[in-house]
Amino acid sequence: MTVPDVDFEELYQGTTPMGSKMPWDIGAPQPAVVALADAGEFTGEVLDIGCGLGDNSAFLASRGLSVTGLDGAPTALEQARARTPEVTFALADATKLEGYENRFDTVLDSALYHCLDEDQRHQYLAALTRATRPGARLHLFAFSPHVPDAFPAPYLISEANLRETIGKDWTIESLEPAVYTTSMTPEELRQSVRTMLDVDPEGLARLSTDADGRVLVPVWQLKAVRR
Repeated sequence: MTVPDVDFEELYQGTTPMGSKMPWDIGAPQPAVVALADAGEFTGEVLDIGCGLGDNSAFLASRGLSVTGLDGAPTALEQARARTPEVTFALADATKLEGYENRFDTVLDSALYHCLDEDQRHQYLAALTRATRPGARLHLFAFSPHVPDAFPAPYLISEANLRETIGKDWTIESLEPAVYTTSMTPEELRQSVRTMLDVDPEGLARLSTDADGRVLVPVWQLKAVRR
């Protein structure tokens, strides 16, 4: 099940049936992002694009990195600044990134790519290419086609789409199945889906959980280097 035309500003304001709890807001960095940082995969000037409430940005800054968090939802940025005032957060259109040319050495896309339609994805990658230096690294997480039909995903992304769109100006070094940690237990997710959409949520039963009972969603994990 896809859910295009998501208004993230309304979501962060809590004015949708979902309420104020965002599935992607776990109150901490994504475990996969922590693993990447432990492996030394973030260097130089770091861009956290689609930073949301800024937990990944805050974590990377705590590791001594210079981080800029950009998002298109003003309410999310207000909350991010309140949580971590020492990090630079700013409003930006990810498909343009005007004013950030040739600036970043590492980019983190923690579940933004799959929120964009096909035209926007190409514009976004062109903007990232302009905003980064040659040799910059991109770490990207995007929903895969293995996400169950009942899960409220904006778009599901194929391996071919990633290779075609990102491979134009970036060398893909790895592209592997992974999981993305949500803030919700299976029951919370089922209730959220029932509230938002008239669907049979039985497909959600196929999703695994972590040690804290939080639902894990299938994603692609991609690493690429800017040519």
